Amino acid sequence: METFGALDGPGIRYVLFLQGCPLRCVYCHNPDSWCVQGGQEIGSADVVRDILRYKSFLKKGGVTLSGGEPLMQPEFAAAIIEGCIDNGIHTAIDTSGGVSLLLCRKPVELADLLLLDIKAADDQLYRRITGHSIDNPLDILAERERMGKPVWIRHVLVPGLTLDDSQLNKLGKLLQHYSCIERVELLPFHKMGEYKWEQLGEKYTLSQTQPPKPEEVEQAREILRRFGLQVK
Repeated sequence: METFGALDGPGIRYVLFLQGCPLRCVYCHNPDSWCVQGGQEIGSADVVRDILRYKSFLKKGGVTLSGGEPLMQPEFAAAIIEGCIDNGIHTAIDTSGGVSLLLCRKPVELADLLLLDIKAADDQLYRRITGHSIDNPLDILAERERMGKPVWIRHVLVPGLTLDDSQLNKLGKLLQHYSCIERVELLPFHKMGEYKWEQLGEKYTLSQTQPPKPEEVEQAREILRRFGLQVK
């Protein structure tokens, strides 16, 4: 739990990190969150009670469910969101979209805002990065579009993978048709989680990859802006 988050949605936010993720992204900085075991077991009602202790600080912010992948626990996530709704608190879900919409429709539809990671627009590259198809996140994005509920897209810029003009143009072409997308956040690749891979005995394939330069990030922003997207 983070009670004064400023990076996961608008305003000051109470951020709850849920354990477990179905994806295996090659640049993941929290591989310790993959396993569904571990973490603290707590009921949704207890979470909502704790959130309400900070309600006065969340008036211009809200609550964000993050992870791991919060949609792996859809009933738990939905119960927390409903508790926040009952108390007039803005809600967001920070998701990779790695769970089938058939399993997580309720929290996807309930949340005021979705922070949705689109790892790549090209399915082949998406599979290379995550080990999974792009179908699930696109289904979730389509559902938010159908409902007219806002989405912020998040996209990690990785040299040699996603920091590529052709890939960025594909991403722009994909996203430009969705009116529900309020903004696109470009996140520069970093190596702060590399040591966790070593501790877990996992092979980290990006040890020679360096973070992108500021001018490269700005160039990526300009490419996406050409498609009429609001890029941060």
